Amino acid sequence: MQIKKRFFVTLIFISPLTLFSQSTLFQQGTKDYLLMERLDIKMQVDSNLAFSSLKPFNRKWWSESLQSAEAHAGSLRLSSIDRYNLERSKLNNWEWSVQADSAFPSKRPVLKNFYRDPANLLRVSRNDFFLSVNPIFQLQFMKENQSDRMLLFNSRGLAVRSQVGKRIGLQFYLTETQERAPEFASTRFATYRAVPGAGVYKSDEKTGYDWMDARGSLYIQAAKYLDVQLGHDKIFIGNGYRSLFFSDQSASHAYLNLNLRVWKFNYSSRVMELQPQYTRRSLGNDTLLWKKYATIHYLSVAPLKWLTVGLFEGVVYGRMNRFEINYLNPIIFLRTAELNVGSPDNSFIGFDFKANLAKRMQVYGQVMIDELYTRFIREKKGWWGNKWAFQGGLKYIDLFGVNNLDVQLEANWIRPFTYSHVDTVANYTHFNQPLAHPLLSHVKEHIAIVRYQPAPRWYMHLKWIGWSSGSDVNGLNYGNSIFRSNETRALSEGVFYFVPEKRKGKNIQVWAAYEPRENLFIETALSYRSLSGTSNAVFGSIGVRFNMQRREYDY
Repeated sequence: MQIKKRFFVTLIFISPLTLFSQSTLFQQGTKDYLLMERLDIKMQVDSNLAFSSLKPFNRKWWSESLQSAEAHAGSLRLSSIDRYNLERSKLNNWEWSVQADSAFPSKRPVLKNFYRDPANLLRVSRNDFFLSVNPIFQLQFMKENQSDRMLLFNSRGLAVRSQVGKRIGLQFYLTETQERAPEFASTRFATYRAVPGAGVYKSDEKTGYDWMDARGSLYIQAAKYLDVQLGHDKIFIGNGYRSLFFSDQSASHAYLNLNLRVWKFNYSSRVMELQPQYTRRSLGNDTLLWKKYATIHYLSVAPLKWLTVGLFEGVVYGRMNRFEINYLNPIIFLRTAELNVGSPDNSFIGFDFKANLAKRMQVYGQVMIDELYTRFIREKKGWWGNKWAFQGGLKYIDLFGVNNLDVQLEANWIRPFTYSHVDTVANYTHFNQPLAHPLLSHVKEHIAIVRYQPAPRWYMHLKWIGWSSGSDVNGLNYGNSIFRSNETRALSEGVFYFVPEKRKGKNIQVWAAYEPRENLFIETALSYRSLSGTSNAVFGSIGVRFNMQRREYDY
């Protein structure tokens, strides 16, 4: 309640300021991000895409990048498929397109007022007002070798976005979902009492899991270089398939975000209200859920045309239901603030980078430091408190000279006990889900993804994820679970990877989709998963998806 009051007070202070153009963001999982990765590598010098590691991405910035790419299409050697994707992306960001209303006419409008363009069920476009309304749905039928029953993912809802006088942006996203997941995923749901990406849920042995996802945000340009966002949504920080800083795989959260962009700098300060972990099997109705809070700062700098580096810091704190006002300062170094309140909280610092090379390749990486003492590293005794995570990755486009054949390679190493804390309230989680990597801690993961778009409406990929993880044997804490207090650790020294036991897993998927009309995908996939000590799972799926991110079981 206190953080909501502070949000309100902040809005009061910023409201009298002169307003400039503001934009909504487009969610993770849209096809725009495939084109964004390619343009980021091909263009190298684009001042907007330099800051694309912070997602969801700004529609206005993206539209400016599209215009720049279109103007230099020849020198960029865009393929015919790239040009097609570019035109369709402009269509999906209509409010910022320089095209006239007649540029993207629909061949088949419905009742004259609906689908007047291929991307929007209902669109209102005026000089001082824009409104887009679209249905959302995803229906996947799945069958696996470990169960005789039909599995499914059934989600439907509504997405709305609006610009008011180009001064205020509004965004709303609502879905209601039923899910009967593969056996290994359902086991994970029951073990952690959480459904990935969802908050409060209901479960039943026959019908599976049922939940709602409601996201909404207000965007205001407070000054020429400063915008303010207030809402309930997700973020992803990074250039990889995974993020070691902050991922969008957990539930949505309430937030206040300040974003300052000037010259070669982009700085974001975000205050969040999160849900501490719970052990009850059901949250039940009429239950007041306790709260915890977090603050993160992320500074991106583009010192060279082909290079972007970022600095990350964050703190999660466990004054249950009470916000720590020292962390409200958007500028202060959070570790210093944490020390000044007695150093009781879970703080992190990190570094990331991406380098675009030869207009064909991107090298990227992240380093997250939870706790680090160089003296104990030099002693090489495996002190438990050296907690850090590392990511290294490579993207290569147009492999072997084949247009739109792209490959991504990535490695993620996370030391035991990373993201955990003495206080289980302050661990790096939200609604019993990790805020960063879905495999928690004490893990080495390697990822290979081959993506191919052979024709404008066809998409396919081959994804291989292999990992090795430690295991908390006999109920003892060897650093795999970030939900347990690290005071319960079984060892203080000799904490190395895969002590005392190593588990190996693989998740392989072949996926293909056809897009018969804008943002409508008919898709099929075949997946294989193995994990030491469990039965191998093979499951196939077929489904249809409209204006929505695909549901994945890649853990």
